[in-house]
Amino acid sequence: MQCNSYLNGKGPPPLKETEGQPSNNHKKNSLIKQGNQPDGGQMNWNIERRSLPGHSDCDTIQIIYHFDDGIQSDKHPHPGHSYKGTDFVAYLPQNTTGTKILRLLEQAFEHKLLFTVAANSSGEYCIMPADIPLKTLDSGGPESLGYPDPTYLKSVRKSLKPCMIKIRIWMWHDYMEFDMSKSTEHDQG
Repeated sequence: MQCNSYLNGKGPPPLKETEGQPSNNHKKNSLIKQGNQPDGGQMNWNIERRSLPGHSDCDTIQIIYHFDDGIQSDKHPHPGHSYKGTDFVAYLPQNTTGTKILRLLEQAFEHKLLFTVAANSSGEYCIMPADIPLKTLDSGGPESLGYPDPTYLKSVRKSLKPCMIKIRIWMWHDYMEFDMSKSTEHDQG
């Protein structure tokens, strides 16, 4: 099931159609501040054909973040010391809002804003989520970082707001380029 109908069908393409396509971010990257997320992390996502509690009308976006073990840089608490890598899984509903938030999370990840190096409860340095909340369980409610949580999409969007205006400017630019190339193909045909 796909929940991507807005702007009377003239919005950006569904996620499946854009998966793996390069983005047009070369000029735009300098507009957004950089965080201290360690280098070398990976963010991948896929669509699961099941719904999240509270979002029964659409499928699920599963996001997988991966970081290897590494050495802290001068942006971290103890430069030169090691940190433990990790894997995180996060979930969003595949609806209009969830798809927009995925795009914002991709940009936040690219600009190193989603994760940081910090000490855990036993004093070991490891990769941890920064200030942007992630739903790391697909159920269990807000107390366990899962769904259903009727306030999550609004709260994560609010957390992304400081960089959202700049991201929206070039997301619209990317949409316009997509739309223009589509109409150019029609004109030639």
